[in-house]
Amino acid sequence: MKVRSLRLRLLLGAAAAVFVALSISGIALTLLFERYIERRVAAELTNDARRLVAGLSVDAQGQPHASTLPADSRFAQPASGLYWQLSTPTATLKSHSLWDQSLPTVTRAPSDEWQTRTAAGPFDQELFLVQRVVRPDREGAPVLVQLAQDRALIGATRNEFARELAIDLLVLWAVLAAAGWLQVELGLRPLGRLRKELADLNANPSARLASDHPPEVEPLTRAINALADAREKDLEAARRRAADLAHGLKTPLAALSVQSRRARAAGATEAADGLDRAIAAAGAAIEAELARARVARMRTSPKRAHTPALGAVERVVSVVERTDFGADRVFDVDLPPHVLLPLDTDAATELVGPLIENAARHAHRRVRITGGPVDGAGQKIAVEDDGPGLGGARPEDVLGRGARLDESAPGHGLGLAIARDITEASGGSLRIDSSELGGLRVTVSWPAGARPAESARQRAQATE
Repeated sequence: MKVRSLRLRLLLGAAAAVFVALSISGIALTLLFERYIERRVAAELTNDARRLVAGLSVDAQGQPHASTLPADSRFAQPASGLYWQLSTPTATLKSHSLWDQSLPTVTRAPSDEWQTRTAAGPFDQELFLVQRVVRPDREGAPVLVQLAQDRALIGATRNEFARELAIDLLVLWAVLAAAGWLQVELGLRPLGRLRKELADLNANPSARLASDHPPEVEPLTRAINALADAREKDLEAARRRAADLAHGLKTPLAALSVQSRRARAAGATEAADGLDRAIAAAGAAIEAELARARVARMRTSPKRAHTPALGAVERVVSVVERTDFGADRVFDVDLPPHVLLPLDTDAATELVGPLIENAARHAHRRVRITGGPVDGAGQKIAVEDDGPGLGGARPEDVLGRGARLDESAPGHGLGLAIARDITEASGGSLRIDSSELGGLRVTVSWPAGARPAESARQRAQATE
């Protein structure tokens, strides 16, 4: 499985590298310790061999004799793992530990220094030998002096050292791994700050990354800032073109409305109806584009305005009451004067307008608009109706662009989506549920000190 986390990669890499390094060090130290033990054993055997040589003599029949023997009692215990042997061409003298066995002899051995070697010995033991040829008498027979120790004793000492060393190295590995984790955490801490600044940049395109990041991260921050500058310029140019296009289309649509009225006056009712539907669709699209442009400006504007909710609602209600669908509706407005929307006047109208219009279109008789504080600090406003309500639909389906609960009703399904965009752009949230009146309730709320927030599309991109 591919590891995507940079922190986990660094931690695993550091732990693996330290483990390999300590493993190699452990093997090397064990081999060095074994060589040290062999040198110590060789030195002890050489000292015992010198005691033998000090009292060594050879009789006329070539039989060796030793007047001084090594003091270690193991030389007297059969198969003890510690042996000595004196060999001439005609006779042999050996320690009681060899019992009826003999050490492997050689045809040639140095006479000027002690030689060490490994060979198979008695009692199925592998021996570590020290040997040398000496002449007790200048004219006498040469004597091969051999002392040996079972290598299993050396191996047991080495294995005991290796076990203790492995425990110590494991503890050291854990300490170094913890130190590696601390190093990774300290090294990646600037990236956490960078992530926070990127979140601010995502929420507010006019924000930029700080310039006091570590030198290793600074090229990345400069590149991101340059990209953000280019993106902001492109977005602003695109918004201006969209707004200019929307404003430019209003005049042709007004001219088409005049032509529609003339066609209707001339008796072409069916053609006038189709033309009116096309004009209404284009007008709705233009208004939606203008609303999106205002939302975009809200996200990038550092200044925040506040508009009394009561005034915005009363202006919208006075307009809706003169429409065909709102003329017979009862509007119950219960808004304290101190409820303020964190929006300018136009944006506040763009927000409450679709909510009240949508409620009036679907209500049977009554529309209620209420509001007040949230948790003692924020603000909220709710628009309810006594219409059919959700009718089994999910709230998230209603908020989609073009989504409509009643396909037979006029409109284009953009009002609630635009209201949601304006709410989120001002740092609030929009919620849809069932009303006590029997219909739909749309609640818009802002926490204290609300700031411009990410749009739904931005959140979805961030989640991906």
